[in-house]
Amino acid sequence: MKNKSTNTWVLAEVIRGNLSPVALELLFIAKKLAKETGDKVCAVLMTNDKKDFAQKLICHGADIVYVAEDKCLANFDEDIYSQLLTDMIKAHTPNIFVLPATSTGRSLSAKTAILADTGLTADATDLQIDKETKLLHATRPTFGGNLMATIMCEVKRPQMCSLRPLTYPQTECDKKRKGEIVNFKVDAKKYKSNVKFVSFKELEDNEIDICASEIIVAGGRGVKDEKGFALLKQLADSIGGTVAASRAAVDNGLMPYRCQVGLTGKTIKPKLYIACGISGQVQHMAGMSSSDVIVAINKDAEAPIMAQAKYALVGDVFEVIPQLISQLKSK
Repeated sequence: MKNKSTNTWVLAEVIRGNLSPVALELLFIAKKLAKETGDKVCAVLMTNDKKDFAQKLICHGADIVYVAEDKCLANFDEDIYSQLLTDMIKAHTPNIFVLPATSTGRSLSAKTAILADTGLTADATDLQIDKETKLLHATRPTFGGNLMATIMCEVKRPQMCSLRPLTYPQTECDKKRKGEIVNFKVDAKKYKSNVKFVSFKELEDNEIDICASEIIVAGGRGVKDEKGFALLKQLADSIGGTVAASRAAVDNGLMPYRCQVGLTGKTIKPKLYIACGISGQVQHMAGMSSSDVIVAINKDAEAPIMAQAKYALVGDVFEVIPQLISQLKSK
């Protein structure tokens, strides 16, 4: 049967009243995919205040922006958002739908795929269109990151996937671009939820999102304990950076999950990444390999990360870092 689904969609995530910059990354890959399929690029905006977001999305590459605006969307509620998004899918039948693999995007994409009766490739790192079949090929790490799997959704529509942030660059703004804004009527009484929003707690002043930091000092199993991470904090403070960690350090309770870098953590793209006592297994590299400059400090000269680093320092973290801090203070 001929596929009647058309257009390539992206979810333009709104976080605490701000349009997420990840939306502009998704528009970049959507334009690339749509060029191969002949579809239009569409952005989905769900918010209680659309502001000028729709026009911004058009300037950055969207041909159509579907806007669902209602006070019930003021705070992210997986139940309400997924039901509404499913209704939008049924009404406009997209061919491809790309969502961000953020904390909210991961849960929303999974629940929506179930409600919309389609498949989902989660945490993809590369998206391509097969030239012959025009099917979406979504590639993601599997078996703990040891293999890469390419997944297709041959029958169901839309072909859904969540894409890891910082996988592609953002689209550039063209203020002369024209597009269409389509308002989707929200019937708030229709949507039921099993949860109730209570409150939102901001990060403390000294808690910086590692995704927003240009300089990261990360510690792994080799940092050993809290005193070791206190040393990393000294180094990070001396160069205006933020402390992050590998999964091993987070699992050992040395750092909170929000600071975890890697396949099961966050993907980051800082200008400088200093890896301290991190071996550099593929699961960790998946989260930071796009860093502009990688510096590795490790006692093991054969550790995988040493081969990936621009500057590899062979030595004990507890000996090398104090020397670095001393050198920085003397400048």
